[in-house]
Amino acid sequence: MERDDVALVVPTSGSSGTPKGALLTASALRHSAQATLDRLGGAGQWLLAMPVTHVAGLQVLVRSLVGGVAPVVLDLSAGFTAEAFVAATARLDAGGRRYSALVPTQLRRLLDAGVDLSAYDAILVGGAALSFTVPPNVVRTYGMSETCGGCVYAGRPLAGVDVVIGAGGRISIGGPVVFAGYRLRPDLTAAALVDARHVTADLGAWTADGRLEVRGRVDDVIVSGGVNVPAAMVEAVLSEHPLVGAVAVVGVPDDEWGEQVVAVVAGVEALAATPPPGPAEVRAFCAARLEPAAVPRLVISVDRLPMLASGKPDRTAVRSLVAAHLAR
Repeated sequence: MERDDVALVVPTSGSSGTPKGALLTASALRHSAQATLDRLGGAGQWLLAMPVTHVAGLQVLVRSLVGGVAPVVLDLSAGFTAEAFVAATARLDAGGRRYSALVPTQLRRLLDAGVDLSAYDAILVGGAALSFTVPPNVVRTYGMSETCGGCVYAGRPLAGVDVVIGAGGRISIGGPVVFAGYRLRPDLTAAALVDARHVTADLGAWTADGRLEVRGRVDDVIVSGGVNVPAAMVEAVLSEHPLVGAVAVVGVPDDEWGEQVVAVVAGVEALAATPPPGPAEVRAFCAARLEPAAVPRLVISVDRLPMLASGKPDRTAVRSLVAAHLAR
């Protein structure tokens, strides 16, 4: 039976399968928005640079409502461009605090284009891991549709959010931001919502200074030669290569090793004339930084990596791409 206090049904990112409809209550959305404003230093004007059909864009609207300041809306009908972002930034009020929220792909495009982001008091970035250098006003966030968007900022949970690392390193999240279940899917709700806590599909650990470190998804751990290889770990290493603009790592069955690590890489958009590194260079780069089991056995270069609107790699499409490559 669906709850009668649900305000919105928001699709999950669908990065590993079919999107689900997360049921979010008005109180959860308000708490998330207020906790964000409190963490960032108070109400301000937001630049909405993402579609409101996903939780990150939606929460920009909720934060604007809670803060009482109308947002500036970036026209995305022709796609996201650095020029449009700069023009929209110029429309923000000069006297108050200024915020925006982006996915990593958008941020990288702005930085590659040399856009000055210092006009913003804070820019929230979530959706995928960041490995490139960012300005000090960029706040890395962790969260999902099931937690009303980002609920951990710069490794530290927002007020009221309780993060626990459970058995096997799985992250669970409790508190007033947690969703009410999945629409019309009591089976999935039972697995993901236990004792009012969201049991995520992510692995994590606490750093020495008490910050949450997300280490990838449970279903993205590749077992190669008996060694557990988190795909996110390999992606983070490859993202440090100056000629890699985007990367996704998946596992494919292998008769000898159980699974083999496959890396799909795209070049940096700002260096369109420069191809991404070849297989030998990728393997050498990884071999100097990772244990042997984590070094990709297959490297596939593409012009563009399949991405979701959330800024995460579309892993279903990536796996299909890898399967087609192997079939050839």
